[in-house]
Amino acid sequence: MVNFNTVRCSIISYRGFITLESHPLQYRRHYVQTTLTKQRENYFLFTLAGIQFSHILDFMIMMPLGPVLIVELGISTHEFGLLVASYSFSAALSGLLAATFIDRFERRKMLLTMFALFGFATLACGLAPTYPALIIARGLAGTFGGIMGAMIQTMIADVIPFARRAKASGTVSAAFSVSTVAGVPLSLWLSNHFNWRAPFILIAVLVVLFMVAGWRALPELRMHISSEKQKHLFATIFTVLRDFNHLRALLFSALIIFSGFTVIPYITVYAVGNVGISLQEIPLIYLIGGAATLFTARIIGHWSDICGKAKAYRLLAFGAIVPLLVVTHIEASPLWLWLLFTTLFFVLVSGRMIPAMTIITSAAQPILRGTFMSLNSTTQSLAMGLATTLSGFIVSQDSTGKMLNYGKVGYVAVAATLLAIWFVKSIIMHDPHAVIPDVAPK
Repeated sequence: MVNFNTVRCSIISYRGFITLESHPLQYRRHYVQTTLTKQRENYFLFTLAGIQFSHILDFMIMMPLGPVLIVELGISTHEFGLLVASYSFSAALSGLLAATFIDRFERRKMLLTMFALFGFATLACGLAPTYPALIIARGLAGTFGGIMGAMIQTMIADVIPFARRAKASGTVSAAFSVSTVAGVPLSLWLSNHFNWRAPFILIAVLVVLFMVAGWRALPELRMHISSEKQKHLFATIFTVLRDFNHLRALLFSALIIFSGFTVIPYITVYAVGNVGISLQEIPLIYLIGGAATLFTARIIGHWSDICGKAKAYRLLAFGAIVPLLVVTHIEASPLWLWLLFTTLFFVLVSGRMIPAMTIITSAAQPILRGTFMSLNSTTQSLAMGLATTLSGFIVSQDSTGKMLNYGKVGYVAVAATLLAIWFVKSIIMHDPHAVIPDVAPK
């Protein structure tokens, strides 16, 4: 007999999409995804891409501003590395704290609340009067940005079926491409014609615009919420960490991020000091590289869905070794040659993240995905901060501004990449296409 006091299933229509709710949580043998119409799915993905654009631009703009900030603030390459790492370490801490409560709240309100706080923190970066104040403001931006990144990936996995998830991730990942094609060059133009504070003011304005779009286009997602009270604050975290597949996915995630962010923060400093690229030519790196990834992101996502996520990751990661080595070893060169290798770097290093993030999100038990992705955000941010800090200790600048020991950083990145390629085979992916049982277990 069906116990209707124990099991409650309902179909709810809301703004063009359908959700299915069921309680209590322990009777969910499978996970039911929110199903959107094609139009609403597009709105959903493009809105998430807009929020991601603001987040990515805020993080990315620090790196091309490196040569300017080093001069304007009178800081060393090591201090600049700490400035970049402050964002990452704060994001790591916030992701850990968010893992204690993120699966207890409705997804849309949580994301938009973090987005609003992120906007205020970014505005504070633009108004920071000193280097210490800027570090604090960057830390706050990282605190809220880290939770946002986890929420975006969680919502994609909650809504988009596994068979199309890499393509959907590619759509949202196009935010990286747009930020490099339009956001970073525009921000650098504002910095060159006004001052380094202008890009952060621009991002704060974009947050307001995407907040309005998010409130209208994002669905409410609450099917993950349990009616049962947790025994203690860290109960869900311990549940996630007891799953060895989760642990393998987190380590895989850390290796990927570490391999990229040993190199990425210092590319522009190396370009100016060693390759001979002028500050006025720096926007071209992001314009051309971003334009290339704008076309390749969706292609990579679609290809990953067809040939398999793990296989696609391995091929892209092997390919990424070439630009990782070239970009960290090349000396004085013509602009066209530098742009060729940096564009290849953008396409392959960022492209491998598309199948990788699908693998990582799909490794999570669906009802624990929010907590898992918060822990993943912590893991990635910690790896990012450690990679940036380590590189800051390895590299240095001589009296002429030339960067030393960047090649060693490239070798560290390649070693981490090879470990990740070897490790991906051990991760099990879940396909959460399922139906909630109509009756409670007897």
